[in-house]
Amino acid sequence: MDPKHRLILQRNRRNLVKALNPKDIYDGLLSKGVFTQDMIDEIQSKITRRDQARQLVIDLETRGSLAFPAFLECLRETDQQDLAELLQCGDGARLSPSVPIQPSTIPLPVQNPVYTEKPDRPDYTPSQLKPVRPDRLPVSNPLTPSPVLVRPTRPRRDSIQCYKMDARPCGICLIINNVDFDPDCDLKDRKGSDIDSDKMEKRFKALNFEVIAKRNLKYKHIRHEMASLAKRDHSAYDCCVVIILSHGTEANHNRFPGAVHGVDGPAVPVQLITNYLNGQHCPSLQGKPKLFFIQACGGGEKDTGFEVSPDEMEPSFGGIDDQMDAIPMSSSSDSLSTSDELDARASLPTPSDILVSYSTFPGYVSWRDTQAGSWYVENLDRVLEENAATDDLVTMLMMVNDAVSQISAKGLYKQMPGSFNFLRKLLYFQS
Repeated sequence: MDPKHRLILQRNRRNLVKALNPKDIYDGLLSKGVFTQDMIDEIQSKITRRDQARQLVIDLETRGSLAFPAFLECLRETDQQDLAELLQCGDGARLSPSVPIQPSTIPLPVQNPVYTEKPDRPDYTPSQLKPVRPDRLPVSNPLTPSPVLVRPTRPRRDSIQCYKMDARPCGICLIINNVDFDPDCDLKDRKGSDIDSDKMEKRFKALNFEVIAKRNLKYKHIRHEMASLAKRDHSAYDCCVVIILSHGTEANHNRFPGAVHGVDGPAVPVQLITNYLNGQHCPSLQGKPKLFFIQACGGGEKDTGFEVSPDEMEPSFGGIDDQMDAIPMSSSSDSLSTSDELDARASLPTPSDILVSYSTFPGYVSWRDTQAGSWYVENLDRVLEENAATDDLVTMLMMVNDAVSQISAKGLYKQMPGSFNFLRKLLYFQS
């Protein structure tokens, strides 16, 4: 497919997923040679219309140079003219309803329909996009050269591919929920963490994962669960997810910062946790996304934020029962050094296809409401519920970052989530 057509599909994927009726165009795409019957069958195996629409658009990007015009023709033949016009314009995210052209308007060439432009808006729909008929444009004086308006374009090599995420179940989701800590380890019980665990269990079941929930694991049991997960055969799965809800601290590392505490006190470095599932130690997950969500402190510092314009954000306040998931910084002897790891001989870098999402910036505390759960998990759950059908994971994590950054603990302290992203492709969950 022509790179400019692929870019148009990517920019308008959200609207296509929302409005496209895939079943109406299967026959047309088949008869025009865009898709084979096997490809149509694979798309139809998706349960919901939205999933079928998303898969159709993703597959369409991989077809030849005639795929895009054939797709537009199929849309017009099935009374989906609005979507055809949205794509035909070349940049649907910047269009608005047509505005009558006044006689004083600078004359433009009349060979093709012309669309008026408006600022970006998230709430437009394809039906708002109406072409200006060429016969209503002013006629230019042939003796006067007309200015040609050229929109600059960025060079683009290839589209970013998407991970295969259609296995059923999609993969295993391990939740480690540490709530009740040994009194001798100077770590408070984590009231409200069960709320987080329940939310994540329901959310990832809804995203078609097989969920395994473990509660109150000691240091050695955390490592045992990770080793058991790594030894499983993931060949039939497309993804693996690990969610850890615990107290946390800083730790020595050379790749992923932080460590999470067992209920007996000692902390397991996040780097060690991710190593269990990397392409070297878990062959059946090679080339597949491994996702880690860490609700724990990254250290003992409290972030008081900085002043911004009132227009910048509308702050929301945490509850009076906000607590931290941290103890002061410690150095962990369990962090793996380079000499502890085997030489990687895989065709991909060892840490590839890994994403670690942290509830807070390394070195800082993470806040949890004892009645409602942690800020991070609450917003992660909401964003996944509202956007998993249309947006990729990295985009959704930015939404989580923005939402959490606007909350204040006790009207003073702030929190900033973030990710260490080693994914190679876009990741769309099943919905």
